[in-house]
Amino acid sequence: MHIAILTFDGYNELDSLIALGVLNRVKKPDWRVSLACPTARVTSMNGVVIEAQATLEEASRADAVLIGSGMLTRDIVANSQIMDRLKLDPSRQLLGAQCSGTLILAKLGLLDTIPACTDLTTRPWVKEAGVRVLEQPFFARGNIATAGGCLASPYLAAWVIARLEGPQAAQDALHYVAPVGEKESYVTRSMAHILPSLADTTPVRSPALSA
Repeated sequence: MHIAILTFDGYNELDSLIALGVLNRVKKPDWRVSLACPTARVTSMNGVVIEAQATLEEASRADAVLIGSGMLTRDIVANSQIMDRLKLDPSRQLLGAQCSGTLILAKLGLLDTIPACTDLTTRPWVKEAGVRVLEQPFFARGNIATAGGCLASPYLAAWVIARLEGPQAAQDALHYVAPVGEKESYVTRSMAHILPSLADTTPVRSPALSA
């Protein structure tokens, strides 16, 4: 099982790295979580340099893909050399996006009939792309989920875990990272955003099997 987190230059560390940490609470031999980048190295909005663990092509074959946000997202969606490398398909993948990452899903034409969440800065650009923006931190329909706000990244990660490993695995992952003294309330509040979407799901065909 491969989960790729799309991470570009100007990335927001809270999006990519928190999701990476939560997703890696699943300890299974076939569970792989990677930062997928367009180049060998990318630099965050605060100057943190990381090395890519996967390519965009590998992400396009992953079982699940999360798209983090960043300061340069509008440049990314205008760059056909990057966008043409993204072959994302909700019929065979779980797809999630956070904040300006939602704009990437919109520009790929994957939100044409689905309302979405995003951050306050990105909201007008997503609306310009023809997407109805919701005033809430998380929304999922079928195999596509979006989140708004930097600290909504655990919701996306937990949604992926819940879809691939079940709600209990998602609760366990959230419980591990939640603040001491607030664990039960944090897990309950987080899962309240995720659980309603689990009833509205469609099967995901493994990219490896459909290749």
